[in-house]
Amino acid sequence: MDNSLPLESPSLSRRQLLNFITGAAVAATAGAALYPAGKFFIPPAETGAGGAILAKDVLGNLIPASQILAEPPGTRALVAGLAGEPTYLIVKEDGTLDSIGIVDNCTHLGCTFPWNPMDQQFQCPCHGSRYAPDGTVVRGPAPLPLKIVQVVAIDNSILISPWTENDPRTGEKPWWL
Repeated sequence: MDNSLPLESPSLSRRQLLNFITGAAVAATAGAALYPAGKFFIPPAETGAGGAILAKDVLGNLIPASQILAEPPGTRALVAGLAGEPTYLIVKEDGTLDSIGIVDNCTHLGCTFPWNPMDQQFQCPCHGSRYAPDGTVVRGPAPLPLKIVQVVAIDNSILISPWTENDPRTGEKPWWL
């Protein structure tokens, strides 16, 4: 009689172990390389109630409300708004911020354009579209008024949130919803 214990083959061979370690190293390296690329291509989530964000400058620095309110009445200050879209904030005659901000993207082909204080219009230099101070189309080829956002100044912060109510210029549901 043979009372020896049978030898079992190991559950993981040397080759399988090395393949596993190599695969794990490749996966970790690829993940470490792809994570920053993914963060670059996916826009940051908008935070705050109703998707509100804080107004920032082109470099991503917060803009205090006092900085914009120090400008003379009628000034249109350009800030980075929702999803980084350039947005004009308007200083009213009483020295407060208007509750409506105007997004600086032409509804014709998406160009950005300056405010022309001499003509009191937004003028797209690419194809000649002109907009009234409230963002309605004065002259085409732009088919729609400019997108608007809601602006609220709380303490020394400026909150910008999506416009979800009826468009006050047309009385209808906004085209961008």
